[in-house]
Amino acid sequence: MKTLLEKLSAIRLVPVVVIHDADKAVPLAKALLDNGCACMEITFRTPAAAEAIARISREVPGMLVGAGTLLTPEQVQAACRAGASFGVAPGFDPQVVKAAAGMDFLFVPGVSTASEMSQALSLGCLFQKFFPAEAAGGVRMLKSLLAAFRHTGVRIMPTGGINAGNIGSWLEIPEVAACGGSWICESPLIEAGDWEEIGRRTREALKALKADAL
Repeated sequence: MKTLLEKLSAIRLVPVVVIHDADKAVPLAKALLDNGCACMEITFRTPAAAEAIARISREVPGMLVGAGTLLTPEQVQAACRAGASFGVAPGFDPQVVKAAAGMDFLFVPGVSTASEMSQALSLGCLFQKFFPAEAAGGVRMLKSLLAAFRHTGVRIMPTGGINAGNIGSWLEIPEVAACGGSWICESPLIEAGDWEEIGRRTREALKALKADAL
């Protein structure tokens, strides 16, 4: 059976979602899945997040759904209860990392410096989110960091400022397992129920990935 990291490495694309209405969760997940993307991250920035994750977990079994913006141990617990397959944070908080480990919950802390990457590794986090990817120095910055940490086996999910036009340059880095991005499922599209446009953006992103792999 594939590990979660192996699954994410195969999918390579993690749409980041801010959802305000849990009723939109299942149609959104189906729009992504029907257009070739079997993974998504729902951020805990709204009260609807936990319910949205729970509905997708129950009704769209083919979707690998994670919980993002987990800032407290309580949010980690709520994400686990909702059925999230993994958790993500924008930064590195040892207490949150330890809470996730205590629940045997795959957690991806955010890092943007050598110190944060080192501290995350010291707590066993071999999968880390480089955030905000473009604003923190882009591809050149991540390559520079990895020069000092490549031997550790760390794997990275860059997120922040990534789109269909630049995702290929990030995925060229061997240590990058997948990229997160919010451009596919922008909130106005979700609120309008524009599943067709979300599907089109999904296909566009996946086409970019395939073209880059050639």
